[in-house]
Amino acid sequence: MRGDDIQQHDLFSYGSLEERVPADHPLRPIRAMVDEALKSLDGRFEEIYGEDGRRSIPPERLLRALLLQMFYTIRSERMLMEQLEYNLLFRWFVGLSANEPVWHPTVFTKNRDRLLEGAVAEEFFSIVVNQARGKRLLSDDHFTVDGTLIEAWAGQKSFQTKKKEDAHKLPPPQDPGSNPTVNYRKEKRCNETHQSLTDPLARLFKKTRGSEAKLCYLGHLVTENRNGLVVDTRVTLASGTAERDAAITMMEHKPAGKRVTLGGDRGYDTQAFVGELRELQVTPHVAQNTTNRRSAIDERTTRHEGYTVSQRKRKRVEEVFGWMKTIALQRKTRFRGPDRVGLMFTFAAAAYNLIRMRNLMAQPA
Repeated sequence: MRGDDIQQHDLFSYGSLEERVPADHPLRPIRAMVDEALKSLDGRFEEIYGEDGRRSIPPERLLRALLLQMFYTIRSERMLMEQLEYNLLFRWFVGLSANEPVWHPTVFTKNRDRLLEGAVAEEFFSIVVNQARGKRLLSDDHFTVDGTLIEAWAGQKSFQTKKKEDAHKLPPPQDPGSNPTVNYRKEKRCNETHQSLTDPLARLFKKTRGSEAKLCYLGHLVTENRNGLVVDTRVTLASGTAERDAAITMMEHKPAGKRVTLGGDRGYDTQAFVGELRELQVTPHVAQNTTNRRSAIDERTTRHEGYTVSQRKRKRVEEVFGWMKTIALQRKTRFRGPDRVGLMFTFAAAAYNLIRMRNLMAQPA
């Protein structure tokens, strides 16, 4: 017998959001890890927020909402607020009841910036890494480093000459309007003479031959080789030596006197970089670059089986970059300046670790 399509709106709804979310939903173990980390941040929240004034968005809810934005690739705060308005799963994860009003996007953005400027992203990331260490998911001896381009929130037309007296030399617009067509043919543009008006610290850079140069930053990761979890992050200005400089800086934070290995691609195979690693008691397991020169890695390193294992494991860092760029909105940043870009890059790395830890703990022993 055919049922009737009678659309009658219920006045009341019975049952809590906790009952509506399945017990085996993938977000449940992540919510448990996030709540544990947020408890450790309680002291930091007390320092950031004063006792006087209007009550802000609870920082715990704000951070959970930011995680959802990265987990589900929600490209704007306005769309995130729209999802929170009717998505019961999102409301449950953030901590909103079914009838609580959702925040205005502008209010959410201002509270987010205030929270991230208080170094909460770095501390949250460190707590998540310590959780992984407590669950014995990390290797403390073998690591991999790599870098990737993060496209800046600035267009090519904003990259203009630094000297005001040379402004008249710019090619005139070919059509009127707020976004005119400009022909840069035969004009030499480089970071020494030009600067973006939108994001002055963004650099025109390309990482591989044959690719186009873009205004960008460089994001750097150090991952451990056991399960591919991120243990350190950096965002720097784009340059030809930034990847090696960032790797040295991150390795300086390892425990003193502890010998570890560090894998990397052939871009790290330089005499100076390998020498600095050895001074830090880090065994360089970087790929050999024998193109038109002699490699800095010799047989005293390559003859060991551990070198072969590091070369196989180091490619897992590309999986992290792939997830952060395609899912966590890090291919093209929506922030300006290396500090704010770095905060969101670090927070995206924490989100990746939470997903990875959930998957690892779900595997049968």
